[in-house]
Amino acid sequence: MKKIDKAAYQERLDRITAIFKDMMAHATEQATYRCPYKNRFDECTARFGCRNQRKPREAGGLLVCGGDDKLDYRSAWETDEAPRERAEAGGPDQDAPNLNTGNTTDPAGGSVTDGTTTQPSVIGKSIFDYADDLAVQVPTSCFRNGICHECIVEIQEGMEGLVPRTKPESFLRENYRLACQARVIDPKVDIAFSPLRRTPKILTVTEEKETPLDPMVTRRGDAVFYDDEQVDQFRGHLYGLAIDLGTTTVVMDFVDLETGKSVHVCSFENPQRFGGSDVMHRISYDGSFEGELWNAIINAVNHEIMDWCERTGTARQEIYEIVVAGNATMRDLFFRLDVQSIGQKPYKSLIENEYLAGERETTALTIGTRRLGLRANPKARVYGLPLIASHVGGDVAADLATVELAAQPGVSMLVDVGTNTEVVVAGNGRMITASCPAGPAFEGGGIQYGMPGYEGAIETLKWEDGRFAWSTIGDTTAQGICGSGLIDLLAELRRHGMMSPKGVYADRKQFEVPVVPESGITLSRQDASNLAQAKAANYCGQYIVLRTFGVAPGDVDRLFLAGGFANYVDVRNAIDIGFLAPVPEDRIVKVGNAAVQGAREILLSRSRRAELEALVKDIEHIELETTPDFFEVFVEACQFKPMPGVLV
Repeated sequence: MKKIDKAAYQERLDRITAIFKDMMAHATEQATYRCPYKNRFDECTARFGCRNQRKPREAGGLLVCGGDDKLDYRSAWETDEAPRERAEAGGPDQDAPNLNTGNTTDPAGGSVTDGTTTQPSVIGKSIFDYADDLAVQVPTSCFRNGICHECIVEIQEGMEGLVPRTKPESFLRENYRLACQARVIDPKVDIAFSPLRRTPKILTVTEEKETPLDPMVTRRGDAVFYDDEQVDQFRGHLYGLAIDLGTTTVVMDFVDLETGKSVHVCSFENPQRFGGSDVMHRISYDGSFEGELWNAIINAVNHEIMDWCERTGTARQEIYEIVVAGNATMRDLFFRLDVQSIGQKPYKSLIENEYLAGERETTALTIGTRRLGLRANPKARVYGLPLIASHVGGDVAADLATVELAAQPGVSMLVDVGTNTEVVVAGNGRMITASCPAGPAFEGGGIQYGMPGYEGAIETLKWEDGRFAWSTIGDTTAQGICGSGLIDLLAELRRHGMMSPKGVYADRKQFEVPVVPESGITLSRQDASNLAQAKAANYCGQYIVLRTFGVAPGDVDRLFLAGGFANYVDVRNAIDIGFLAPVPEDRIVKVGNAAVQGAREILLSRSRRAELEALVKDIEHIELETTPDFFEVFVEACQFKPMPGVLV
């Protein structure tokens, strides 16, 4: 028997081991690029649920894979779900009660409505089914099996008429449900619902400015570069995306990086509303249900990207950079960061704390789109505009870029009105800022007949001939009152002696004032109280920042009003009730959505980006509640009367 050469044997063994190791490494790498369950027609053959599954091309066909071959598919697999089997069976979710869907409507039964159209209530029918019938757009990417958490709706009335929350809905609170899980259980109950991703009247653009064309993304021949790194071969276009990420609304501007021109603008209500109407509630919510708010906004942005791509025949891989302007909470939620420190004194984000500790050179952020799950080029970057301090974030930084506040002569003032109102006063090389937690009252929150700027909202109002004359968005029947209409209403009540500065009606026994009697729309004392407190927050921010800077309202040479809401406000009425500082009206300039314009400019110019990052480092920040006489100022600010011209 031939003697075995141990050295040769070990060499062959090592060679085989290396081959198998390479095979395993190759298989692992391939799993991150091509799902083994996807066939050559891009259809899913798996018998379990996956976040990438989409509606089949034809009835009875396989689900279509929506993955992009650039993300690790394994993180999308949900092995405890079987959506196709359940869809084939046609039954409800397995966690839901067994409902008799054959039951027809009861003549004396209830109804289901989206606020515009109504249908009879039927046992077993889901809110998603009604959305289909009523032509209401409700997003989904999981074939309605409760996995994607995109189809969140607000149940405005009749929660008791629906089945209890199922397991996939465990992250929701109050009157929010998943449309695919919420099924009718009591047909005698009237149910009203609305989707979270609605399209209100949002100011999407401001006046475009000439911006030096020097983007981070450039083309050299057929090669595409991000800064000096080649990231792709030219596919036909270089696109970027500027996003104004507001607490209430979101605006997206698709920009051609080679021409600097906007090619498409879209807007929608921020779908994170189920986590609360203001940043403090969302911070609390994210602490309990980590990742749900991030998932909601990323899905919404991806939906708009893919919708634009499908309608224009654009490849999403042609999007090479995304610039996000948002306050500290909104921006960091988008970047999937822990936001708990922003909700606690001294109200600073993790990024700001790292910057103050010398661990970062800037509060701006840059990260790859793949890490955030955004549908763009796999090597695209996401840039978050720098934070200024505390709650004063990247949206205000974008405003500053748009109006070039630091370069304005004399004393200039910026007021960006929103759920959080930010104030900046600048002059003689100095800038001071503060954030005012105004809350959602002037966007319809907490006001019985208040509503955001949707069709049917009263946007202007005047007292004429013993009654209110009004106009609505879309010139339709009045359904409620939006922010600009509420300011008009308060000013007219004061102007005609129907309300005292303290919000008390002329008839002290009167609880509410009829606004549109035929529609039952009123303004109650409680509504007036909520509006007074929201107005007071705006007042305090402007008053204290001006006083700290050492100027009176009459000394301000230019007041820039930013934000979609501010664009529609009657300036005279806003000054008369103390919503705005009494700066002479001819010095007030409405600049529209300055945040998205600023994000666009930063997208197009690396030099402007560097200048902005340097500028925000020198801005002084005031925490309003630490001002010694803050409470006294706030109490005075709660009255519906103008701010004094002399600040003491």
